[in-house]
Amino acid sequence: MQQTNIKNAYEHNHYPDERGHFGDYGGKFVPENLMAVLAELEAAYKDAQQDPAFQEELKRELSSYVGRPTTLHYVPRFSERVGKNVKIYLKREDLAHTGAHKINNALGQGMLAKRMGKKRIIAETGAGQHGVATATICAKLGLDCIIYMGEVDIQRQSLNVFRMKLLGAEVRSVNSGTKTLKDAINEAIRDWVTNVETTFYMFGTAAGPAPYPRIVRDFQAVIGIEARQQIMQQEGRLPDSIYACIGGGSNAIGIFYPFADAPEVKLIGVEAGGSSMEEGQHASTLVAGRPGVLHGAMSYLLQSDDGQILDTHSISAGLDYPGVGPEHSYMKDTGRATYVSANDATALKGLEVLSRTEGIIPALESAHAIGYVLEQGEQGNIPEGSLIVINLSGRGDKDMMTVAKAFNVQL
Repeated sequence: MQQTNIKNAYEHNHYPDERGHFGDYGGKFVPENLMAVLAELEAAYKDAQQDPAFQEELKRELSSYVGRPTTLHYVPRFSERVGKNVKIYLKREDLAHTGAHKINNALGQGMLAKRMGKKRIIAETGAGQHGVATATICAKLGLDCIIYMGEVDIQRQSLNVFRMKLLGAEVRSVNSGTKTLKDAINEAIRDWVTNVETTFYMFGTAAGPAPYPRIVRDFQAVIGIEARQQIMQQEGRLPDSIYACIGGGSNAIGIFYPFADAPEVKLIGVEAGGSSMEEGQHASTLVAGRPGVLHGAMSYLLQSDDGQILDTHSISAGLDYPGVGPEHSYMKDTGRATYVSANDATALKGLEVLSRTEGIIPALESAHAIGYVLEQGEQGNIPEGSLIVINLSGRGDKDMMTVAKAFNVQL
């Protein structure tokens, strides 16, 4: 894969290029009848970017509706567990309206859909947080909402399913394949192909065909923009490292991107190691995958020798995905970001320790990053005096049934 000076590339806002590529990754691998709608979306997004009224409304709604800026919160007792003189801050996306970072992107895309005159919204969801965020914004803006969700995820995220329905969304169960996020995306794309004239696909992660990876990144970059300002105010310097969990990669790219031009800041993405690193037992795409095409874009993915998409597993529904956003693939190849894996047990330990030391119950997705940092500290791999930011992408309310089952607690 091509090597590029990522510092210069990001300083000059070079990626994605005019074709929607991040180096070798990205692009539009879609049916012909979607090419026109993607071009329409790209034109509408560029127009909205340059419209001061749109940007001002977005800023106002992020403040008064979403509750931004979210706090950058120092966790002293958890820091002590990680290492000597280590200082860890959490970027508290769990405090945003609906309980996760997904609302940032849903708000932006919802406003864009309304601007384009699209009144029928479809979306996919895994852990349900993007589904809840989409249903929330559709209720706010008066838009019709259809959410595709795998049958397995519906069962393990029943609370979020009820929230979506309460907000007025139609939740369509997907029974094909592994009945998880990958299959929900497949069904949403089939719907989109059939209803291109009236439908806006509110894609939830920084993947998919161009221009979605850039759109999602831009709407989520508010996380990193705030974190950069906050850490300078609170510590007077940039952090040594930033950690974030990765499924498709929206929360991670949201915090990574505004720091990408600062090479002294290490960017570490933590994928789902599942029950083991055997095929079909994890969702560590960047750690164990290789380039291929999935859901409209070239990126790393988990595939067999003959190109078939492999099954995945994670205790976290939001990380249970065999692909990843193309910008993360680009960051991996250039070396700007490092990608690692944390298994189910590590995530559960991270969730438990943060809960008991700081009174903050993280989502199982975020717990992968928290558990990984804790594990590295216990192994002596975190240097003394390190300043660390972890993106706490969501709160753990939605995961309590799954966590209770894992801890053999009867509710």
